[in-house]
Amino acid sequence: MSQPAFIVVEGPIGVGKTTLAKKLAASYNSELLLEGADENPFMGKFYENPRAAALPTQLFFLLQRARQMQEFRQGDMFSPVHVSDFLMEKDRLFAELTLDDDELKLYEQVYEQLTFDVPVPDLVIYLQAPVEILQDRIERRGISHERLIESSYLQRLSDAYVDFFYHYNQAPLLIVNASEINFADNEDDYQLLLERLGSITSGRHYFNPSRELL
Repeated sequence: MSQPAFIVVEGPIGVGKTTLAKKLAASYNSELLLEGADENPFMGKFYENPRAAALPTQLFFLLQRARQMQEFRQGDMFSPVHVSDFLMEKDRLFAELTLDDDELKLYEQVYEQLTFDVPVPDLVIYLQAPVEILQDRIERRGISHERLIESSYLQRLSDAYVDFFYHYNQAPLLIVNASEINFADNEDDYQLLLERLGSITSGRHYFNPSRELL
């Protein structure tokens, strides 16, 4: 069974994208590229006062992710699979949510300069879950500044992801119902997902483990 060479796992905060990305990287014995949210010194300030800290928070992430993509391109391209827990284009999604018009214009100028040669994934896995489930998972993982996230922001973020992936056509897309599954603990669901990945070469697909087992 064939396998994609560059896999990206995406979804809103708390949906489990980093957990799945790490598990895929272990299964494929591949390079793993993770967004370093904990390295952003503006994150705590952003959740305390989003309006004041939005621009530095967003620019830090943009510069960080652009650097990671550059290192990715220069890295071990002989590795059969590469896995990441972020899609470069989603950086703009957050920017549109948090920046005012003038800030967004500045951000867009920097974005265009830094992302003109970003590699396109062979497969994007988009994890979905309702806001109440995201909030519960955020609470349980206990990252202090994330507990400041308001449900209204999380809802707007989730809606933005839905809209983004409704129009996304740059790579094959697998939309996963992550409401009732935990890929870290449920090996049956995870193995079903692995089997599905090998059959996807184009288009838009859906994965709901409870229905797969029927």
